[in-house]
Amino acid sequence: MYAQGYFFYDSKKSGGITVSHLRFGKTPIKSPYLINKADFVACHNQSYVYKYNVLEGLKKGGKFLLNTIWTPEEVEEHLPASYKKFIAENNIEFYTLNAVKIAQEIGLGGRINMIMQSAFFKLSNVIPVDDAIKYLKDAVVTSYGKKGQKVVDMNNAAIDKGVESIVKIEVPASWASIVEEAAATTEIPEFIKKIVNPMNRQEGDKLPVSAFVGMEDGTFPQGTAAYEKRGVAINVPEWQMDKCIQCNQCAFVCPHAAIRPILANEAEVAAAPAGFEAKDASGAKGLKFHMAVSPLDCLGCGNCADICPAKEKALVMKPLDTQLEKSAAWDYALTVSHKENPAKKFSVKGSQFEKPLLEFSGSCAGCMETSYAKVVTQLFGDRMMIANATGCSSIWGASAPATPYTTNHRGHGPSWANSLFEDNAQFGLGMFLGVEQLRDKLAMTVKEVLGGNASANLKAALQDWLDNMNVGEGSRERADKVIAAIEAEKTDCGLVKEIYDNKDFLVKRSHWIFGGDGWSYDIGYGGLDHVLASGEDVNVFVFDTEVYSNTGGQSSKATPTAAIAKFAASGKKTKKKDLGMMAMSYGYVYVAQVSMGADKNQLVKALAEAEAYPGPSLVIGYSPCINHGLKASMGKSQLESKKAVDCGYWALYRYNPALKEEGKNPFVLDSKEPTGDFREFLMGEVRYASLSKQFPEAAEALFEKTERDAKERLAGYKELAAK
Repeated sequence: MYAQGYFFYDSKKSGGITVSHLRFGKTPIKSPYLINKADFVACHNQSYVYKYNVLEGLKKGGKFLLNTIWTPEEVEEHLPASYKKFIAENNIEFYTLNAVKIAQEIGLGGRINMIMQSAFFKLSNVIPVDDAIKYLKDAVVTSYGKKGQKVVDMNNAAIDKGVESIVKIEVPASWASIVEEAAATTEIPEFIKKIVNPMNRQEGDKLPVSAFVGMEDGTFPQGTAAYEKRGVAINVPEWQMDKCIQCNQCAFVCPHAAIRPILANEAEVAAAPAGFEAKDASGAKGLKFHMAVSPLDCLGCGNCADICPAKEKALVMKPLDTQLEKSAAWDYALTVSHKENPAKKFSVKGSQFEKPLLEFSGSCAGCMETSYAKVVTQLFGDRMMIANATGCSSIWGASAPATPYTTNHRGHGPSWANSLFEDNAQFGLGMFLGVEQLRDKLAMTVKEVLGGNASANLKAALQDWLDNMNVGEGSRERADKVIAAIEAEKTDCGLVKEIYDNKDFLVKRSHWIFGGDGWSYDIGYGGLDHVLASGEDVNVFVFDTEVYSNTGGQSSKATPTAAIAKFAASGKKTKKKDLGMMAMSYGYVYVAQVSMGADKNQLVKALAEAEAYPGPSLVIGYSPCINHGLKASMGKSQLESKKAVDCGYWALYRYNPALKEEGKNPFVLDSKEPTGDFREFLMGEVRYASLSKQFPEAAEALFEKTERDAKERLAGYKELAAK
């Protein structure tokens, strides 16, 4: 038996679409093209029937398998008319399977691959089904044997259930004459209609070159991810209004900005659709508070519900289908009028009243990289310029056609660009230097106007701007005053006109350089070191997953001793590089280590200090990743990052050179004395736990070494904090 596979997929980190084109035969297969006439089609996610023409190319008399939570009666109710018509007219054998329910009952969570594979072999008859089951179970031992008998047994049970649980749907003759309803039309931008939607339907290769006229430089509009509405979660949160304490922590940790606190006035609440529940807002007199959830944008990680501190959880995870009716409430919530932030912006609660300017990205469910980046945009996003290293953050940050970076109610938002893997720091420094040249020229022009005959009102605005031109907070407001004063002046002065023509540069840009540890610790380290040494006012955020996440989990210099990764299959033998200490050695670089799940307040404080510091800053964020193999799942990634700090695996600190000028110790150790079990933390992640199964003799020594390395690092930090 010969087999051939071509795989066609998008670049979403999680919840994206993969189309597997498989051929089987008794003779060698040399077809160099995708399948366009299929005998069998399986759809592993029921939401795809609303987004893609999954049945395209299925032969008459072919077989269609749909993984769905629908009963046969609900299939009749929910399956789109176009599918029903095609199935009936083409004599398609239609089967369903609730693989999600089976996986959850067995203990596999959302992992349905073994269930769907066994169902495929049962229905396709490529080889005798008994042979297929035997081969699958042999493969389970090979793939998962080192993870323990329990994992093997669960996967074997999944194979058996996949064969046993197939439901044949009897296709009524009436489906052949069904009338397809016209799709509801909504007002959407031309770019979404002509470019984004076809690309999201996997029809981008059908677009003519003429469709891109006017976009020859590759620039895409911001905020296009908001139109995707992927609906790929299994379960999504439901807000329990009466139990909510309005702390906003759920919104703070959400990787996809799919849950947000909304402030509405009485009139807006009265006009709201069903499902828009609201209670009196704490700290905002006269306003109502609503926690909006987008069922179609949520990826269902469950971190929001997991970290909810209310006595009784104010968020409960419910099946996606039960929450779809709340979509109208979400859509309405995004239309309510802008309210001034009633809390301090630089606080956990207050930051969440600022619109996230990174939303609905393609990152994995539970990803902490996007949780960090989203919060940065809430604090500084309306004036941010981002240089992004290649890696996970460049994929979830701009996976065509989706641009998750967006704008606020005034149309302001981050500009974003990606260069190469190795030169991102220099790329970001170049952005800074280019802007500084323009702003320095602007300052010279302002000084000339101040020495002239401008009105007192314009001079006051210009002087205030000049005195604070390099102060980030309040920069937007000072720029607005200058613009308003110039517009009121109605002068023909060329210098004033020059200032007005360059008004975008009145606002002090917040320059950020984003990337992972593969870039910052390894391939791009030379450039990063150069940029930090320059003394220029740029901010660097490192998403430290301790591994090359985007390319499959290779070891980096951020990988600690004992962790298994590619290029370190028997456990890494050397300790993790201390990037923060190396940057601190300059004495004039602001450095912080943060962990969102461990201390949200420390994170906000570090970000505020880093951005305000008039020099280079480096913030390193601990980021649990699917490559770590969290046994508790990525739905507990926030908790995992807390455990890392509690056991001394990761330390929280801030090194602020500005404190030296005040005669204070610049180093503050924010994490408390470890109380957690270090070994227990390691064993909660497959990257460490598998070492004891694969290399039991070496594992103990490596575990002892990585704990010793962590204790030595912490001891060094304590010494710095005691000075």
